[in-house]
Amino acid sequence: MENKKGFDFKKFATGNGIIWLVLILLVIFMEIGTGAKFLTASNMETLLKNESIKGILAFGVMMCILSKGIDLTPGAVVALVSVVCASLAQKSDASSRLLGAGNPLPTFVIVVIGLAIGVLIGFLIGATIAYTKIPPFIATLGSQLICRAIAKMYSNKPVSSLTESFRFLGDGKVGVIPMIVIVFVIMFLISYFILNKTRFGKNVYAIGGNDNAARVSGINVEKNLIMVYVWCSLCAALGGILVAGRTGSSDPSTYGLNYELDAIAAATVGGTSHTGGVCNVPGVLCGILILGVVNNGLVLLGVNDNMTNIIKGLIIVGSVVIDMRKNRQKV
Repeated sequence: MENKKGFDFKKFATGNGIIWLVLILLVIFMEIGTGAKFLTASNMETLLKNESIKGILAFGVMMCILSKGIDLTPGAVVALVSVVCASLAQKSDASSRLLGAGNPLPTFVIVVIGLAIGVLIGFLIGATIAYTKIPPFIATLGSQLICRAIAKMYSNKPVSSLTESFRFLGDGKVGVIPMIVIVFVIMFLISYFILNKTRFGKNVYAIGGNDNAARVSGINVEKNLIMVYVWCSLCAALGGILVAGRTGSSDPSTYGLNYELDAIAAATVGGTSHTGGVCNVPGVLCGILILGVVNNGLVLLGVNDNMTNIIKGLIIVGSVVIDMRKNRQKV
């Protein structure tokens, strides 16, 4: 008689359990390899702060991938929102003040403006994809170029000298916990709630699984796709606000470069299927941490950037291969 209470290794290996095991083994390897320098409090804080912004972007991108789409704009949205918000948060006595004389706006107002920019961009992208049926890759590639160009047109030089209240969002602490990490955790919880506890989340799963079947079942596919890309751009806008706050400046030419690739990689490693309909928010969180451990650990080990990118590339390709094999087994 089969023992149903026993450990099912096959289920563990094909589910999200294996990815958490990989994370634990990576942490152990890095701790041993770096001579016990990896698990120090200061290094853990650095790792979490470095990955929080890209992690927030990953929570947005994963929803696009879940709906069988993609979004290549988050990095450019980070650049655009960061430079706009930085210009509004410059100290009134800053010699490089972009908007001339006057007092900076309240931090809350600046945050609302930044998030509103993200919502507008996401709405335009989502509506374009939903109603023209243009492939998401093409729509978001074009939008990426447009957003980056607008950021550079808004300011052709770095913007600095930001107020302390605005900088607190990205560089402050609540007790001993960095504010940026708190925001990251909050976005994780919101993402989990949206995908698992709301009708919208269930609709996105259905659209990613089979959009025609979702339409027949009464789901407004176009409306939900717009909401997907609004959420993704909202996450990117929040990332732009945080990165400007953390660094106390913004550079439209360099900020956000390749952030979307790291976000897509984290979502992919975390088990979000590019065939649509499969996503697990805790898995994406684990994917973010895995890439963070790889980035941070290899720096401590003295590995150069090129080798780091090779290792990250192998991890991403391996994750997709595993995902494809799991999908074939289900057929």
